[in-house]
Amino acid sequence: MFNFYLMKTEKYNIKDLEKLTGIKAHTIRIWEKRYKLLDPSRTDTNIRHYTGEDLKKLLNISILNKNGLKISRIAELNEAQISEKVIELTNRNSDVEDQIQALTMAMFHFNLQKFEKLLTVSYINRGFESTYAEIIVPFLAKMGFLWQAGTISPAQEHFAANIIRRKILVAIDGLLASYNEHSKKYILFLPEGEFHEINLLYAYYLLKKENQHVTYLGSSVPYTSIDENNQFHQADYLVCSFTSALNTNKIQVYLKQLSQQFSNQTILVMGPQIALYNQPLPANVIKTKEIDELRKIIKS
Repeated sequence: MFNFYLMKTEKYNIKDLEKLTGIKAHTIRIWEKRYKLLDPSRTDTNIRHYTGEDLKKLLNISILNKNGLKISRIAELNEAQISEKVIELTNRNSDVEDQIQALTMAMFHFNLQKFEKLLTVSYINRGFESTYAEIIVPFLAKMGFLWQAGTISPAQEHFAANIIRRKILVAIDGLLASYNEHSKKYILFLPEGEFHEINLLYAYYLLKKENQHVTYLGSSVPYTSIDENNQFHQADYLVCSFTSALNTNKIQVYLKQLSQQFSNQTILVMGPQIALYNQPLPANVIKTKEIDELRKIIKS
């Protein structure tokens, strides 16, 4: 096992590990005491602190244990042997949680071949849309938690996001839209300062699959560019996604300005920040918490 750069080394309490690995805190404590699998540091008040290396080890252990390897047997293995068994297992296993854990490990270790293979095998077994909903969406949520905790570096986050982005672009290019009298015009964009494209790219995929006209403007788009494009295309819908660039107050101001400037369009908004946004929306703005909601809107 190679040691890769982690932004911070002591960021987790035992509840964090429970959330990320699916292993109950009580079970982790037992494994520590009985099998010496982890050796956390402790505060003066006896609160456990875990490192990024502890997390990676526990992620691997959770995969092996879930797939039938007794914890007493795992405890006899060194870290290299544990890693080898995980690779062997995930190469032939299609379990959703195991695939998400395996993607997480591949991201930690910048394992391009492993990361791409996991996604490709899932596409073959599940199809692109099921892979996105069942694998990519929960993986991105986990990656967001790791990012907030300071455990993954910008390089690791960009490594994973860019592979997923590339896979979605390939899926978009593989679609041949057949436009008809029912096709609507959509303009897709991210607000200024927002660079997380994955949700928006998947919306592009869904729209093209449903034979809709799509103009994709990309990330960090200024108002003037949206307005200029709309004057040319006269879109029926604007679609934008919010991941991290704006706080609640700024989102509220942004949506109000969008609503007023594009009063003749329906504006679809989505993304992690929108899922948590609970302020009143302008009349022509529709909030989509989940991709399935966007799919229903498109089909209707």
